[in-house]
Amino acid sequence: MARFKRPRRGRDQPRHRFRSKPGNPKKQAASVMRRLQGTRIRSVGTVRSYQERLAQVAARLDQPLEKLTPAAAVAYLERRAAQVGQKTLDMERQAIQAMMRHVTMQLPPGATLRVVKAIRGPALASRAYSPSQVHLVAARQAERNALATEIVHASGIRAHELLTLGRPNEQPPDDRRAQSRLTGTVAEGMKFAGRDGVVYTVVGKGGLVREILLPRRLAERLEARRLDRPERAVDRGVRYVARYDVGGGNAFSASFSRASRAALGESRGAHGLRHAYAQERMRELVRHTEHRLALAVVSEEMGHLRPDVTRTYLR
Repeated sequence: MARFKRPRRGRDQPRHRFRSKPGNPKKQAASVMRRLQGTRIRSVGTVRSYQERLAQVAARLDQPLEKLTPAAAVAYLERRAAQVGQKTLDMERQAIQAMMRHVTMQLPPGATLRVVKAIRGPALASRAYSPSQVHLVAARQAERNALATEIVHASGIRAHELLTLGRPNEQPPDDRRAQSRLTGTVAEGMKFAGRDGVVYTVVGKGGLVREILLPRRLAERLEARRLDRPERAVDRGVRYVARYDVGGGNAFSASFSRASRAALGESRGAHGLRHAYAQERMRELVRHTEHRLALAVVSEEMGHLRPDVTRTYLR
């Protein structure tokens, strides 16, 4: 029986970058971001966030991402407005916008998609853990992750920042006042007011290095786990230089969630420790200063450039 041969592609036939029918959402999103990473978008974190959002968009469309028009994108966002909060909605809009500007060319340079407001407001339930709950969760973890849990609760740092812990003399802090809209030198001068401990530094969003304060008991435990030489650590595609054998990043977050469910029957995520820090520090500071200044100080300590961001942690 004669075998069927697929006709060869002629030189004048274009090679499509996307499938003509909706394909695997994750592959569609990855195809878009390969075109953007390193040329239009340099931040690995932004690339990862956009790729996750575009995969969600592709999964909900009945056409390939390639075929999405500005009008159809806005219609999609209006449907999503009843399902997700404003932060997720904005991230999906920005990801679609980047794709349309630089990959599918559905938008001219500098053009934007209309901002759609979420119908569903943000969840108002507090994510914060109490000190006794933190103790119960840490008791369910191995030492390196238990220590990480206590460090995050005591300092308010992000999970991935655990991988960047260093001493100030080896990782000097940046002058944040030029990038910040905070109260300036007043907030900077009140940082860690009322607390005693050992100063370390971490690398936060945008590569900014900032100071944090750890209670002496935690600093002693941390130093006991200092590595003989720094080691490379990779978390969600981002490379870090780890100086301590302590949990961090996505692996730590997963450990925390498992331990929280085992100890408390639920998990509010490791980010709930950051919420707890913000709320506990605000209660400490408002006893001695006005609310506006206390908010600025907590924002400075947590690595936020705007106090408005910190307000979301105080619910």
